[in-house]
Amino acid sequence: MTLKLSWRKTFRRLHLYLGLSVGVLLTIITLSGSILVYYPQIDLLLNPANDATTNIKTPNWDQAYNTLRANFPSKQGPWRLENTGINSVIPARYYNPIETKEQGFAPLMVWLSSSSDKVIRKNYWGKYLVTWMYNLHFSLLTGATGTLVVGYIGIASIVLLISGFFAWFPKPGQWVKALKFKSRSSKIGLLYDWHKLIGLTFCIPLLALTVTGVMLAIPKQTDPILTALVSDINSPPKTQIQPSKQTDISLSQAVLIAEKALPNARLAWIETPSNLNAIYRLRFQTVNDPSYRFPHSYIEVNALTGKLESVFNIDKQSTASKIKSWIHPLHDGSIGGNILKVIWVLSGFGSAALFIIGVYRWLVRTKRIQNKL
Repeated sequence: MTLKLSWRKTFRRLHLYLGLSVGVLLTIITLSGSILVYYPQIDLLLNPANDATTNIKTPNWDQAYNTLRANFPSKQGPWRLENTGINSVIPARYYNPIETKEQGFAPLMVWLSSSSDKVIRKNYWGKYLVTWMYNLHFSLLTGATGTLVVGYIGIASIVLLISGFFAWFPKPGQWVKALKFKSRSSKIGLLYDWHKLIGLTFCIPLLALTVTGVMLAIPKQTDPILTALVSDINSPPKTQIQPSKQTDISLSQAVLIAEKALPNARLAWIETPSNLNAIYRLRFQTVNDPSYRFPHSYIEVNALTGKLESVFNIDKQSTASKIKSWIHPLHDGSIGGNILKVIWVLSGFGSAALFIIGVYRWLVRTKRIQNKL
């Protein structure tokens, strides 16, 4: 019995110390994550697209690319265009613009009209709310170092969740009693019951969010673990072809070539050639790929000759590669539609509530706040 009490007490102390040490930063991460679950919708609400174009069928990719080059002639590197569907605004990104070269990740974000002939909005990543919130969530606004910190906070959070569960874990025959919300005459008891109820409700969702978040934040540290447990991780090739003359293959031709190579897949992103690399790189979602916005199949087309340089179909890759393809859509909730997204949003707020209640209970227990109700 003494051993069991000591074991339980150890988990309680570990849970307390971790909560007090990483709780504030974890709360910032989880609350910003809750907002980001619906960040495309929030951004559209805050920045309505002023696009009156109608009756446009599929995007005119050649017109879109020409519009980008005409409006931003100094941007000679690759552009990335997102395929958001029929009659939709076309978002585009230019990575590493000279204007933000000191800021790490801060691409130029451009939105084209659905007719592809007008720039209807432009901004830099991190300069508008949802991208600022993303930087807060992913790196605590401190760049690559902050991303590492977030990853290791995630590891501490996994221990925090597990220690909290085992600190609560009831003794044999006391499961019903442990699950009850008891009548209390003190703040300590009442706060404990609320902390317990919220923790048990969101334990599994928070664990899933934390594990996937760690894998996204520190892949160099977590990929070797996945490789050791499952299999090698396959990476798509990145072909380099030195431009020797003007590009002969248009963007629309490259799209057709790629679609024939992967006929049952949905085009998600296009990366255009640059002044250093004559390659079209197209990103597709296959039937078995769970990620809608950022799928994992790639096709490379030679911009000079139209030759198919490489085809990377995630459906034909290793088990570990397929597992990695599930991490992002699971973390952002997109894999489960609105039901999972709502659960993820509530989980973020639940995590913040756990921190607030836990700290308040600790203040009461240490007599920094009165214990009476």
